[in-house]
Amino acid sequence: KFDAPAIERLGIPEYNWWNEGLHGVARAGTATVFPQAIGMGATFDDELLKKVADTVATEGRAKYNEQAEHGDRDIYKGLTFWSPNVNIFRDPRWGRGHETYGEDPYLTSRMGVAYVKGLQGDGEVLKTAACAKHFAVHSGPESLRHQFDARVSLRDLWETYLPAFQALVTEANVQEVMGAYNRFDGEPCCSSDELLVDILRDRRNYQGMVVSDCG
Repeated sequence: KFDAPAIERLGIPEYNWWNEGLHGVARAGTATVFPQAIGMGATFDDELLKKVADTVATEGRAKYNEQAEHGDRDIYKGLTFWSPNVNIFRDPRWGRGHETYGEDPYLTSRMGVAYVKGLQGDGEVLKTAACAKHFAVHSGPESLRHQFDARVSLRDLWETYLPAFQALVTEANVQEVMGAYNRFDGEPCCSSDELLVDILRDRRNYQGMVVSDCG
């Protein structure tokens, strides 16, 4: 379930958490479509990417304001964008590699931080809320994503798969982190004490929200 019911006694309206904005506001009517993330990553231009994300956030905020004015709080119409995807694209057979910034952990970190800052804005109030996904070591066979077990060395984990997530948490103050579908080292990512408690909460002092992926 992605929708939260209204709490009328507190004056809180209903809200649907699912919205997408990897390269433009998705599934919510007319919007500017930018190149896929893999193409934007190829620019090596994080300042340009921040401007792209700022535009995405502006359009998303405008759509939200208009829809909320008419009481429309359906799916794909909120301010919580499940973007960016900072997974590492190592295997070209992975069908979602185009959502990432490529195979390089440093480039992915820089582009991811820029995109989050663009989405969330520089003001005291969030423009939109960004989400770092999919935590962690997610790039296995798409058809097996509910059962795939990612096993990597400690060095590969810390030098390849975690740097971008660390940067988004510590540098960009990303508001959400999404757990991956797959298992990591035998344990489902969305219930992994090692990933969610030891690494994310304790070592990186993450204070934001953790969400699971669709379904």
